[in-house]
Amino acid sequence: MEAAKPMPWLNLPNAITLGRIALAVLLAPMILTDGFGVRLAAFIVFLIAAFSDLVDGRLARSRNLVTDFGKLADPLADKLLLAATFIPFYYLSHGGEPETPFAWFGGKLPWWILAIVFGRELFITVFRGYAARRGIILAAGRAGKLKAVFQNIATGAIIFWYALWSASREHGWDTEFWNGVWVPFHRIFAIVSLAIAVILTVWSLAVYLKSFRTLELQRKAAP
Repeated sequence: MEAAKPMPWLNLPNAITLGRIALAVLLAPMILTDGFGVRLAAFIVFLIAAFSDLVDGRLARSRNLVTDFGKLADPLADKLLLAATFIPFYYLSHGGEPETPFAWFGGKLPWWILAIVFGRELFITVFRGYAARRGIILAAGRAGKLKAVFQNIATGAIIFWYALWSASREHGWDTEFWNGVWVPFHRIFAIVSLAIAVILTVWSLAVYLKSFRTLELQRKAAP
């Protein structure tokens, strides 16, 4: 009987994942550039990258194209996209662009938000390997997916925030609508979506650990 041939690593889902990695690399310098056109392009690039995250996994599963490369590259792309947005946000809000207040209380991105967001990703990466060594596979759950949705909403809102502030400087926006309506509305939207994302980050980690404990007890109870 002929042995099954190994599945080639380069397929459509993996190509989409590689594209998301390339977009993440481009995104950081675009966000750091003070110009409406560049930052509007960054907003569009981010939307494409975020949407591709919804597509590649579903394609791989529906077409039976799941590969070991994809299992490694997909979470790497997600983490690169996270770093390519939140690190520039932190830099810009802590002196990199003092003329633009960050869309959070006090006009700066707090360090503890970065600690929660990146700490959770680092912990999950390490803990998933620990669980696998114990024979437990922890799949992404609904809580994690919901966290990712609000994280993307907040990130997109903040990139657009920076783009509009660049436009306000380029075009001299100093109207009642800009100062009294749009800026407060946009700030509240960004704050609420980011706050929800942070809460879901903590909650999804708790759900993840609970799932591990449940599967661990089931494994020990199995004959």
